Amino acid sequence: MSVSATAPVPPLPPRPLLRDSVLDALRTAIVAGTLAPDEQVRDAQIAQWLGVSRTPVREAILELARAGLVRATPGRITTVAPLDATEVRHAAQVVAAMHRTAQLAATPRLTDADIDQMVAANARFARAHAAKDVDAALAADAELHGVAVRVAANPAIADVLATYEPVLERAERLRFASLEGHASAQRHSELIDLCRRKDAQGAADLASMIWSDLTVSTSDPDGSATGENPSH
Repeated sequence: MSVSATAPVPPLPPRPLLRDSVLDALRTAIVAGTLAPDEQVRDAQIAQWLGVSRTPVREAILELARAGLVRATPGRITTVAPLDATEVRHAAQVVAAMHRTAQLAATPRLTDADIDQMVAANARFARAHAAKDVDAALAADAELHGVAVRVAANPAIADVLATYEPVLERAERLRFASLEGHASAQRHSELIDLCRRKDAQGAADLASMIWSDLTVSTSDPDGSATGENPSH
């Protein structure tokens, strides 16, 4: 008697939690300035905007509060947090440590294809900066630095960066018009060269310095970002 074999059904990709989808949408709106500093965040309005219930919105707001992107007090109003120099400095320290760790782990394992991806991303960054296209520049910057994070394959690093990098992106956007794109692209090139030579320590040191340099001046009324390194 023959038994017909049934082809195995591939597993479905995991569905993202509704809270995580709401969190991504709110975080993007805050970083891009759609939700401005000191603007009130009303969970009922956000829920209607995103077509969800208020529960995932409230959960996402709590997560944003932990990252310093909103100021939430139980029983009181929730507002988008202004850009704070101390919070940016603290976030930069954490992000720098994560990129340093990722670079140490990833550099010896980077392939030629990985290096080519970094080179291409840096070229796009330079073109976007010259065109004053902030979205394209930041996307290229994220892709370049994301190569080491991907190759390091440490979920804890990715989770921490997802929480704190948006704080730094807000600072970058505020002072984008004054960025020195050539210097930033040059640092990228130096990082790529260290990666190509498999100099894990050198690449880790430079990655840490790149992310540590971003600061915010509290003397400027608009909270403009300043720092030796204008972008990454």
